[in-house]
Amino acid sequence: MLKVGLTGGIGAGKSEVSRLLVEHGAVLIDADRIAREVVAPGTPGLAAVVRAFGEDVLAEDGTLDRPKLGSIVFSDPDRLAVLNSIVHPLVGARSRELESAAAEDAVVVHDVPLLAENALAPLYDLVVVVDASPETQLDRLVRLRGMTEQDARARMAAQATREKRLEIADVVIDNDVPLEDLRRRVQEVWGDLVRRAGASRTSQE
Repeated sequence: MLKVGLTGGIGAGKSEVSRLLVEHGAVLIDADRIAREVVAPGTPGLAAVVRAFGEDVLAEDGTLDRPKLGSIVFSDPDRLAVLNSIVHPLVGARSRELESAAAEDAVVVHDVPLLAENALAPLYDLVVVVDASPETQLDRLVRLRGMTEQDARARMAAQATREKRLEIADVVIDNDVPLEDLRRRVQEVWGDLVRRAGASRTSQE
């Protein structure tokens, strides 16, 4: 099994790359999706968040009001640390569970938005960074996601710098390119990952 950490700044196009890797046969473990599952209604995770932040972070239907919680933690590093201390261990445990269910020769891609910020690179056999210029990120966030420029810049500023992400990269996928070029690059990277997974399995036998 090859454990791959996939990351990239907001708006860099990481979701598109993870989708293409899945098309090639990768087993995807999506940290964002798991982070939503572990605080779903009725979970111990949601109960812990409510204990820490109060009933105000619940929507009328009992689900977590993510924008409300986001507005509390984005501007307060201490509150963000409290939230992370609740959610991260739950996400880690669920990720390990899903990973252990994958086949021995699988390429398991962990889609982790904050991989650089949380110094998680040592957990993976290699790290793939989806890279795009800040101008491209900003354009995508405003044009495709409907954010205001101010909000988009704030979200980008809250993440690791482009340089810090590239520092931890074993493989870089440039996504300042047309979709066809991106597809070709992902196919190349996939071939490399499959070779590494095979080599890793052989060395363990």
